[in-house]
Amino acid sequence: MSKTRQELDALSELLAKEKQEDFEQHRQKVMSLPLEERIKRGYSWYPVVVSRSGYALGERAFVTIETEKLDNPHQFRAGKTVNFFTRQADAYQPEKTGVIQYVEKGKMKIILNAKDLPEWLGMGQLGVDLLFDERTYLEMEKALEKVKKAKNDRLADLRDVLLGAQPARFHEGEWKQHFPTLNESQSAAVYQAVNALDVSVIHGPPGTGKTTTLVATIQLISKEEQTVLVSAPSNTAVDLLTERLADAGLNVVRIGNISRIDESIINHTLEARLSHHPESKNIKKVKIQAANARRQAQRYRRKFGRDQYLERKQLQQEAKELAAWANQLEDRLIDQILSAANVITCTLVGSSLKVLEKRKFRTLVIDEAAQALEPACWIPISKVSRVVLAGDPHQLPPTVKSMAAQKGGLGITLIEKGLQRLNQTSFLDTQYRMNEQIMGFSNKRFYQNALKAGLDVAKQRLPFTTDEPVLFIDTAGCGFDEKMHAQYKSRFNPEEYLILREHLYQLIEHFNADNAPSIALISPYREQVIHIKQQVEEDPKLQEQPITINTIDGFQGQEKDVIYISLVRSNDKAEIGFLKDYRRMNVAMTRAKLQLVIVGDSATIGDDPFYQELLDYVEQEGQYQTAWEYMQG
Repeated sequence: MSKTRQELDALSELLAKEKQEDFEQHRQKVMSLPLEERIKRGYSWYPVVVSRSGYALGERAFVTIETEKLDNPHQFRAGKTVNFFTRQADAYQPEKTGVIQYVEKGKMKIILNAKDLPEWLGMGQLGVDLLFDERTYLEMEKALEKVKKAKNDRLADLRDVLLGAQPARFHEGEWKQHFPTLNESQSAAVYQAVNALDVSVIHGPPGTGKTTTLVATIQLISKEEQTVLVSAPSNTAVDLLTERLADAGLNVVRIGNISRIDESIINHTLEARLSHHPESKNIKKVKIQAANARRQAQRYRRKFGRDQYLERKQLQQEAKELAAWANQLEDRLIDQILSAANVITCTLVGSSLKVLEKRKFRTLVIDEAAQALEPACWIPISKVSRVVLAGDPHQLPPTVKSMAAQKGGLGITLIEKGLQRLNQTSFLDTQYRMNEQIMGFSNKRFYQNALKAGLDVAKQRLPFTTDEPVLFIDTAGCGFDEKMHAQYKSRFNPEEYLILREHLYQLIEHFNADNAPSIALISPYREQVIHIKQQVEEDPKLQEQPITINTIDGFQGQEKDVIYISLVRSNDKAEIGFLKDYRRMNVAMTRAKLQLVIVGDSATIGDDPFYQELLDYVEQEGQYQTAWEYMQG
């Protein structure tokens, strides 16, 4: 058996372990619990009332539900799969699955996986459960099997190059395109991607203009090829690229579940393109006729004899024919829209959607490849002739829930393998975000000091303050022990926030609304983020300030003038939990442009070599303060 086959077989086994663990966690947390317990733990809303209903783009039914019974934090998030149900005993088909479009306080909008609204909407006893979403795993499993079986075709070639069995090949063409907005390393990355015959890798550390480089690459490729396929593991990353590519003047069509797509790019979605097309009115009329025929056929009748049976059969046949005609018209229209696009964007799993089923592309660009599980990358790779992987393995990795799968290497991404195995890769070496002091520690620890700060940002500082660009406020010896939320097992540290708040108060005193810097408060722990949000909302000095509060994971890809990081961990055993994932800290520290303020307990984190190195760096290059300086009052 070949090495590549062994590697792929091992990957399949790891994926099976991850799927089992994910399902088991969901079963224990949700499925095995009675409704009252699910409500209590935040996995169900019940009872709910429907405040709005109708049809979203793509002729998908939607409901907006509201609940007053929301005493506890919940697990519902935009993009999650849910089960909308009624507990009425005589309801026909009492469950409908769907995807959450948004959740805010006690309100949730769900795009249903159905063309028609359920008949039981007005019957009451309605609720919603969080579901286990198996589709992602099924698509990854299918893709892996396809890659294993590939023989004497383009997928087999790409497999052998990506897994190190064959070298990547490049055209030795001349560089003909000049991009005045790109630096030398960005231009070299574009050149290499355009001249790749199989695979190219762009390694883009924070602030180095990875997206700018990808947009230039895609612009150039789209001049030579009919349509470029662009993908990423998350909807957020796909939406960002969609927006940037459209701003660059390209005709971009965004494929995917519209409930998971940001509203700012809704006009680029396939559904929006369909609805704006002159032909769509005719298609909509036919679909409404089909829906009416279906409803009439399903109508309850007290008397049901042969005539009623024949009438129902006729209506069902009519609905079937009308739906088939509507689908035929729509398929033709979709084909026209997709064929005219310069770029089609979608998530990795979204590339398996039916509208792309029979389409082949010359080039695939995968952004944020360091956040993608390898099996997910193979889904769109099976549709193309060459691949551009872009990302940074020193930032957040993909989420792996199974310890066994993690130990086995499921978290090792295709871009990491590419950086190790391919003979040529591109490194973007100039960052345009951070003051050089903010950049310094990450540059040394993760990038072998290969990064440079752009001239415009290297010395930039926050005005009206004597603080250095990097500041560590030490809570050691203050007795600010971390606390744990009993139900969610997430940690928080209220006293640590109070110290952070004192520094924040001093900072905002220097500015008014016109010249205030952008500020974000971030933490590795969700419970700390929830606590900080509550405190800020109730604080007269802060509640009107435009402050972003989020987990580090939730803030990846963003930047602000000033970043505060609350580390939370403070205990006698020097336990730091998942602060041990240093890539998460790399993300956190590289979000700041002008000032980075870290609040933490040096006695807890200092036993770890990484954090001791960070503390040493701050003392030498930045500024070190103790929390006592903020506790005098």
